[in-house]
Amino acid sequence: EDAVALRDLERTASQTGLAHVFGELPYPDDDVLARWALLLDDPGVTVEVVEDDQGMVVLAAHDGATLRHLAVRPDHWSAGLGREAFLRAEAAGARRLWVLEANERARRLYEAMGWTPSGDTQECPWAPYPTEVEYAAP
Repeated sequence: EDAVALRDLERTASQTGLAHVFGELPYPDDDVLARWALLLDDPGVTVEVVEDDQGMVVLAAHDGATLRHLAVRPDHWSAGLGREAFLRAEAAGARRLWVLEANERARRLYEAMGWTPSGDTQECPWAPYPTEVEYAAP
C-alpha cells in the first residue's frame, strides 16, 4: 500500500514535470513499484512523506549518503516543501544524488542549495534512457 502511494506520487510529478523527456511513453508502473518495495524493505533507507487530505504531497528517500528520490505533487510546487525535504535529507547525511540532465526545475533547486554537478553521468534506466547527472554537496 505504501509502495503504491509512493509510486503514484512519483508518477504524477514525473508525468507533469518531465513530459518533455518521456513524452507519450507509458509510465513504467510495475518497475517503479518494485523499486519502491525494495526501498521500503531496506533498513538503511529512510522514506519521509508529507500528506494532506488528498494523499501524499511530498516524498524524500535517502540512505544517509545519497538522496535517492524527491518528488512533490504538482499542485504544491513552489511552496517550499521540496526544499524542506531536501534539507532534511541533507541533514541526515545525503551528500550526492542523481537527477535527469533535462530536469531543470530540480537542478535549479539543488544548485540554489549549493550543490554542483560532479562531472559523472549515467543512463537513466527508463526509456528513452536520458542522461542523469550526479550532484554533490559542497
